[in-house]
Amino acid sequence: MPGALEGLRIVDLTTGLAGPLATMVLSDHGADVVKVEPPGGDPQRSYVGSVVTNRGKRSAVLDLDSPADR
Repeated sequence: MPGALEGLRIVDLTTGLAGPLATMVLSDHGADVVKVEPPGGDPQRSYVGSVVTNRGKRSAVLDLDSPADR
């Protein structure tokens, strides 16, 4: 059964807890969530809870200060 947000793509630029939790819920409801991480990866990945908040998301490492990555 497709989710209510099937076909919707979300670009996740969030950090901390509230943003990743919100995009996790969007993913749970069928949205295609792409998490954009800075070079070196997301510093929040060292926390145990990041396994939960990043579930169902794809990720890409981009340097948004670089014109080529933007």
